[in-house]
Amino acid sequence: MKSVKDIKVSAKRVMVRVDYNLPMDENLNITDDNRIRETLPLINYLLENNAKIILISHMGRPKGKVVPALSLKPAATRLSELLLKRNAKVEGDVKMQTVNFISDCIGGEVEKKVSELKDGEILLLENLRFHEGEKTSDPDFVKQLASLCDVYVNDAFAVSHRKEASVTALPMMVKESVAGFLLEKELQCYSDAIKNPVRPLVAIIGGAKVSSKLAALQNMLNCVDTLIIGGAMANTFLKSQGIDVGASMVEEELVETASKIIKEAKEKGVRLQLPIDLVFASKFDKDAEKMTIDIGGKDDSQTTPTEGWMALDIGEKSAKMFADLIAGAKTIVWNGPMGVFEMERFCNGTRAISKTIAESGAFSVVGGGDTGLAAKVCGVENKVSYISTGGGAFLHLMEGKELPAVVALENGKF
Repeated sequence: MKSVKDIKVSAKRVMVRVDYNLPMDENLNITDDNRIRETLPLINYLLENNAKIILISHMGRPKGKVVPALSLKPAATRLSELLLKRNAKVEGDVKMQTVNFISDCIGGEVEKKVSELKDGEILLLENLRFHEGEKTSDPDFVKQLASLCDVYVNDAFAVSHRKEASVTALPMMVKESVAGFLLEKELQCYSDAIKNPVRPLVAIIGGAKVSSKLAALQNMLNCVDTLIIGGAMANTFLKSQGIDVGASMVEEELVETASKIIKEAKEKGVRLQLPIDLVFASKFDKDAEKMTIDIGGKDDSQTTPTEGWMALDIGEKSAKMFADLIAGAKTIVWNGPMGVFEMERFCNGTRAISKTIAESGAFSVVGGGDTGLAAKVCGVENKVSYISTGGGAFLHLMEGKELPAVVALENGKF
């Protein structure tokens, strides 16, 4: 896979697939611009090398229709602001350009706008998913996009697990197709954490469902020294060991599979640790009554949940046990919260684990999506080694699979 640094971009039309699928409030204000910020190093590099920059992205799920609330125009405005702030701090002759925007991504008007681009200018095209061809990889749609550029750069790790037009088909139709800095950074961090880790390697897997991370759990048994399981998915594992988890979320069809994973971990010499106490709530509500129960404990505390109560967090004993295991790690991979962290009263487990990771001194990689949000809520986003920009793509790698976008860049096919 070639890097953008391996080719000449000066005076060329360089199309960059970015991921500007940004969270917005009801007034269409961007609430988190991290995904734009992560693309600034590449954009500045292209500006410094006098490229004509064409940015493409999707936003939300418009299903092939124009949805004004999912326009990328706010992203163009924010990118202009960030480039101005960033470049104002840089000495020397750095081009400062307003990011131009056009309300489509293919067609005559777009072709005209691209033809008028000067070296060192930026044009952001409208939401790719306003056209069905993006999801279906329609050949004509891909051909029209390809005609707009001389070079294709993938800097959108977060969508690199998807087989969509701008991710897998487009790089095969452009003569020079390369990886951007963010994609390279994500792949290197994953490699350092999973493929070539400094041991001991500890993985903390949480979240709601075993089913969504089953393949990742199975693959991690081939990589890690210790596997910690928390969040609602731990309930299925606990039930497989005969532990009563009350009305907690359990995937009944995977109880037997969970038991097999525990057995396999033991056979492979991997320590698999489940919670030893849980915070139960009377209902799924931020103001619900709650109590901590030692599950399967042998002391005098209650070991059977009250009928109808459900686990929404790990308890203090579990947090301490997990923290002790994490403290001895040299490499840490964290994917999934320990409880319903969005509710302050059920965030303690996630907060304790995130704090331990931040203070561990280990190389720590945090999966994107909910885990990245949890790190931010817990105030450790700047205290871990790296937070991935892609939840789904990161999980895809954890499953031991190749990213279709990377395969397309490497081999010209996927």
